Amino acid sequence: MILPLFKKEIKANYKIFIIFILIISLYAGIIVAMYDPELGKSLEMMAESMPELFAAFSMTNAGSSLIEFVTNYLFGFIMIIIPFVFMLIMISRLICRYIDKGSFAYLLATPRNRSQIILTQLLTVLLGVLLLIVYETVLVIVCGKVMFNELVPIKEFLVLNCGLFGLHCFFSTLVYLTACSFNETKWSMGLGGGLGMIFILIQMLSQVSDKFDFLKYLTPLTLFDTNGLIELDLQAIMFAGVLYLLAFVFIIVAVNIFKKRDLSL
Repeated sequence: MILPLFKKEIKANYKIFIIFILIISLYAGIIVAMYDPELGKSLEMMAESMPELFAAFSMTNAGSSLIEFVTNYLFGFIMIIIPFVFMLIMISRLICRYIDKGSFAYLLATPRNRSQIILTQLLTVLLGVLLLIVYETVLVIVCGKVMFNELVPIKEFLVLNCGLFGLHCFFSTLVYLTACSFNETKWSMGLGGGLGMIFILIQMLSQVSDKFDFLKYLTPLTLFDTNGLIELDLQAIMFAGVLYLLAFVFIIVAVNIFKKRDLSL
């Protein structure tokens, strides 16, 4: 990591991070506040009236405990899409914009090598995503305790959020790979971000009906098994580990591509 570059990027992008912190505060706070066994019955009745819509967002089951409620209503869609959008914005600003404008010339003129520069940019993105997830974790635990005096099982909830971070590491490094491979933003962001959105849409569609169930094998989101993670199921934990492994492979490939490519400076 190049510490001066890392500090510079943090200073330049902290306002974006704060905006997403506020968004997570809004959604996570509302969802925890909605937790109520009686309200859960009402939500299930609504789900029965619009099964396809609720199924697409993984909201068909309110659950019988706070962690089940949060898992279904927060991790089914909201905590997937919010960090995903944050990651897209950050990679666009930290990598694609530099390549588009030829600004990497200034960074490459320093004594640091290409690998150090491009890995610093990725670590900045991943740190931002990690902090969003850590904030959400603490917020849900605190809100559950304050509002309902019900403590979310810490170990299970941490495992769930570790799995969530693994999913976003996968998405981030996928977009990072395409950002390091193409000069034009329409390809670098369009391909990686587009694939990510397609994976999310496929996952939503696979949950709508049994006849679309086969689609779950076409998206890496299947490896993020929320129910399995809160049950500490070994297979679900291994699936999350696969996401981390794929992210590591993407990083190696991306760095090697970036080291060898010609940049329009």
